[in-house]
Amino acid sequence: MGQRSAVRGRRILPTAGLDGRFQVAGAGYLSATQSHGAMPPDAVVVGSGPNGLAAAIVLARAGLRTVIREAQPTLGGGLRSAELTLPGYTHDVCSAVHPLALSSPFFNSLPLGDFGLTWVQPPAALAHPLDDGTAAVLERSIDATAAALGRGGPGWRRMHEPFVAHWSKLAPDVLAPPLRIPRHPFLMARFGLAGLRSATGTARKLEGTHARALFAGNAAHSFLSLDAAGTAAFGLLLSVAGHAVGWPIAQGGSQRFADALLAYFRSLGGEVEAGAPVEHLDELRSARVVMLDLGPHQVARLAGERLPSSYRRALLRYRYGAAAFKLDWALDGPVPWTAAECGRAATVHLGGTLEEVAASEAAHERGEMHERPFVLFVQPTLFDGSRAPAGKHTAWAYCHAPNGYAQDLTGHIERQVERFAPGFRDRVIGRSVLTPAEFERRNANLIGGDINGGMMDLHQVFARPVARLVPYRTPLPGVYICSASTPPGGGVHGMGGYHAARAALAEVLN
Repeated sequence: MGQRSAVRGRRILPTAGLDGRFQVAGAGYLSATQSHGAMPPDAVVVGSGPNGLAAAIVLARAGLRTVIREAQPTLGGGLRSAELTLPGYTHDVCSAVHPLALSSPFFNSLPLGDFGLTWVQPPAALAHPLDDGTAAVLERSIDATAAALGRGGPGWRRMHEPFVAHWSKLAPDVLAPPLRIPRHPFLMARFGLAGLRSATGTARKLEGTHARALFAGNAAHSFLSLDAAGTAAFGLLLSVAGHAVGWPIAQGGSQRFADALLAYFRSLGGEVEAGAPVEHLDELRSARVVMLDLGPHQVARLAGERLPSSYRRALLRYRYGAAAFKLDWALDGPVPWTAAECGRAATVHLGGTLEEVAASEAAHERGEMHERPFVLFVQPTLFDGSRAPAGKHTAWAYCHAPNGYAQDLTGHIERQVERFAPGFRDRVIGRSVLTPAEFERRNANLIGGDINGGMMDLHQVFARPVARLVPYRTPLPGVYICSASTPPGGGVHGMGGYHAARAALAEVLN
């Protein structure tokens, strides 16, 4: 017999599996796809980013009538795409490359291919050019990568191979709440011990400029000084994922990923309201479950005095990290890289040596900008011609800056591109600039331009957004936080939403 739930007298029968399926059973009980008339929803998800979409799908699959409310007119959060430069040129507004999406045990459990999503895998996951005209390349094959890295190859293999071989087991533990007992404790302990080191210390264990630079570029996705403890985990995570699943892009733009998630959600009977901001939590009082794909500061504002003062103060103490300053370009031809290997990857890290990348990342933590910032560069149209007119191209790049940085960094970024691709500026026929302030205007979760959902130092990995055994649960009954400000943090993997929704269902079933 199923347990009696708090959701309008339904019986919910749990079944095993990561996808979180539950069945609504019994004569006279409504299924998620039947008409509900004016009946208020069982669950409301505020925000339609990847975590909000994941939470909504988990709840809808459990048989709860679920509604997504999105403040913006376009759904998808960090998965939006738009014609930012010229008509006919599709650009990803925020996230563009998705190694963590293919590493996500939840997203991998969904039939998104049936709803229009096609992944495009470039021949190489990543390229990192250097001033001598060569580039370090992260190949899908560890053997090929190690061979190309020369004397740095054996160390690269020793560092990554144990985790690549067992990525399908390790990824669910890496993308789980930090206080949960891992399913594979010895493997996770090995990864954790390696990841606790600083990225600079770990990179220096590798031989050769190319291997060290390749690792440093991946670790710089932490938005932290590479001398900080725990930054090695970011380098390992992204390098291992590159070998195990690649660094793919969504055909047609990241919006297609969001659209597939939304289409699947709707197929479960889910409902969506765009351009529908929530001004106060009291608006959602009739729902049994409220999932907030919002940052801690937004949650504090939305809940107001309903929150206990100690919890509210803890939310407001939450720290945001470095910002992104982003450029998008329409180009009349491909990027003229000096190193031909850069044409084999959609993602190119522009930062030079380990020492240069480390200096750039240390500068923004001091509230300064390095003259040669580390730049993350994406060239999707080399592998997906649907995003631009025939013979034309798009490119996407950002650098890290102090939170809320207000000065124009266009010159800094374009000089870094020119450094490794002389003549690049001559191919620009359209340009879009997204400052930290513009990022926040487009998505209120991105405080000061922080696209990572808050600083990801060791403290806020374990206390995200506050130190609680179930970090998704707020003190308010039925109200949960499911944004990138919850474990496991930033990145397009949906696991914050998945774990938050599972926590909510566990309480609904009691």
